[in-house]
Amino acid sequence: MDPVLEQQVEVPPRGPQKAARGAVSSRSSVKRRILVDRIARRLVTLGGVVIIASILAILIVIGIEVYPLAGQPAVTSGATSTAAGGGTPLAIGVDEYVETAFIADGGGITLISFKSGSVLPSPSLAGLGSARIVSASPAGRGVFALGLSDGRAIPVEVRFNVSYIESGRKVEPEVVAAAPLAVDPSKRPIERLAHIVGPDGAVTAAQLGAREIILLSVKETKALVGEAKREESRKTLSLPSQGEITALAIDARGDNLFAGTSMGEIVSLGLREETEPEVTRLGREQDETAPSITALGFLNGDRTLVVGDAAGGVTSWQVLQDAGGDRRLTRIYKFVSHEGPVIAFAPSRRDKGFLTADGSGAIKLHYATTGKTLLDVPAGGAEDSAAASLAALSFAPKADGFVTADAAGRLSHFRLDNPHPEVTWQSLFGKIWYEGYEKPEQVWQSTGGTDDFEAKLSLTPLIYGTLKGTFYALLFAVPLALLGALYTSQFMHPAIKGTVKPVVEIMAALPSVVLGFIAGLWLAPMMEKVVPGLFLIPVVVPVLVLLSLALWRLLPTPARTWVRPGYEVVLLVPVVTLGIWISLGLGGLLEAALLSGDYRGWLLRALGLTYDQRNSLVVGFAMGFAVIPIIFTIAEDSLSNVPQHLVAGSLALGATRWQTAVRIVLPTASPGIFSAVMIGFGRAVGETMIVLMATGNTPIMDWSIFNGFRALSANIAVELPEAPEGGTLFRVLFLAALLLFMMTFVVNTVAELVRLKLRKKYRYL
Repeated sequence: MDPVLEQQVEVPPRGPQKAARGAVSSRSSVKRRILVDRIARRLVTLGGVVIIASILAILIVIGIEVYPLAGQPAVTSGATSTAAGGGTPLAIGVDEYVETAFIADGGGITLISFKSGSVLPSPSLAGLGSARIVSASPAGRGVFALGLSDGRAIPVEVRFNVSYIESGRKVEPEVVAAAPLAVDPSKRPIERLAHIVGPDGAVTAAQLGAREIILLSVKETKALVGEAKREESRKTLSLPSQGEITALAIDARGDNLFAGTSMGEIVSLGLREETEPEVTRLGREQDETAPSITALGFLNGDRTLVVGDAAGGVTSWQVLQDAGGDRRLTRIYKFVSHEGPVIAFAPSRRDKGFLTADGSGAIKLHYATTGKTLLDVPAGGAEDSAAASLAALSFAPKADGFVTADAAGRLSHFRLDNPHPEVTWQSLFGKIWYEGYEKPEQVWQSTGGTDDFEAKLSLTPLIYGTLKGTFYALLFAVPLALLGALYTSQFMHPAIKGTVKPVVEIMAALPSVVLGFIAGLWLAPMMEKVVPGLFLIPVVVPVLVLLSLALWRLLPTPARTWVRPGYEVVLLVPVVTLGIWISLGLGGLLEAALLSGDYRGWLLRALGLTYDQRNSLVVGFAMGFAVIPIIFTIAEDSLSNVPQHLVAGSLALGATRWQTAVRIVLPTASPGIFSAVMIGFGRAVGETMIVLMATGNTPIMDWSIFNGFRALSANIAVELPEAPEGGTLFRVLFLAALLLFMMTFVVNTVAELVRLKLRKKYRYL
């Protein structure tokens, strides 16, 4: 065969081979794309799962920290000592490690070790002589006085000296007794005793008769040379009550003496000023039967007086100012009652907790801040129910236990687990009657300058402040952002839109700490000078814009066509600027003419409002500046993505561009617009640095735009670094974080449900 023909015959097979290679290559590309798609799908799914798992992990961590706040106090029995054998205990106390205790009874002071349960070598009291101890003041912080049968009183201080040796901690008790005080020259037995060592010296109040009290004040003045000068003053007080004195208490400053009577009356006597004794009945009505008062004492801080009576009632009282301006003893809370007369009272040295006990040995743990009875220990202790009658009671210095003494002088120790007594639903979200307040209030004040400070942990002012800041931020941001998005998407020329939208989006990249810094140090002082002018801007600027539009319509058509459609905003910029300038200028004239030249004074006189430099108005501007880009961007995208056939159909039917934008575009884009507002709401709720730096950060509950506030987020940022880990404040701050999480979660969930509903409603347009 001709070679040429052979070549022509061999050529055709090459075409199918090339097509086959192309088909193989196409199938390989499809497989590769499918593989990449599967990998991408799995990566996206994995990322979503990781995000959800991270959120759940955060929620679990917060929940773990918050959960202990819901715990209930518990008590367990500890060591028991042998009987002291000196008669009925008059006062008891224990060291902070609950290793060593003391009992004051008729024979003196006995030291007891809980480790061995035995009696330690105890010192004798100098000057006791042949007299016997017949009464004692509350031991308190180890400083008390012993009343003798011959009318004298011995001031005593029991110290527990702690040292550390190789084998561990060593607690050495030391009893320091001062020289006896001759309280009653007639040498009558001291029936009851109240003793304090105040800043001006020691004050001792001794009951010697049914209604007679001798008050002895001892003041020592140190001299530069020689011995200290000692001054004693003695005064006899007679109670106006018809009943006999049954209890005595004196505050730590030595200003007031309170006496309980058998008629159920509390008699208060001012010790520094010559005032008439004031009598307060336990019964609220005059004809109400008032039981005899059997226990009386102050809580830590000496502002709350606890009263126990013969009917088992336990109440707390404070000296408050009434409507007439007079200071009177006012009942604050009534606690769960005992079944028998209250015979013992022991305050905590760390907080506002206290113990009460009746003669059967039943003990109750109360907390004065919340007005709640937290724990009921049955007669006999935490486990058994049979015990000798209780005679004395003392709280451990660390409030982690308490010690009781029965009539035989036997000491029993109880361990107490009560880490968060001040936290209840009422104290977190309701009103509490705090010390020194005229009525129940919702207050956040977590720390104070003294050891006896009463923590105020109401989250309501923080929630209030969070919502207040969010409201004023959205009040400023939502109208500007939504109207700006509508104009940008529907009316602005694409050339200008290509510049405006990226600039607004760049605003979202500004750090909030920078915005807060500028708002607090520059914007707030500047706004303070021009507040009247700021309130004129919403009036003057719209008027100028409407006037400019009216003038624009009066221009001939050729002149108006000089401005291309969509460029009208360029002409409005100088109009708005002029309106702001005129408003600020008129503000000063208005302040001088109508507000007496001082708008702050006028606000206070006319409206009762105070103006703080860092207030909600400043926050509205600053936080609005941070929220506007988010709302604007999402809303503008939603408006721009409305199908063009809807817009074209509306215009073709004769609707104007404004009618089309309002009646067609807005409803169709409403799901996205609603999402934009809700996302902006979430940003405003969680904002920290702006509200921290641009407000006074004061937890007040006032909707005035001229006052500041404290938000949940800012409070967490400020106080968490200083809160002791595991403490009440630490866990309450985590609870605040949980509330913030739940607020944003609920808002976003509701927003998504509404968005889906709106999307379903308008999907057929």
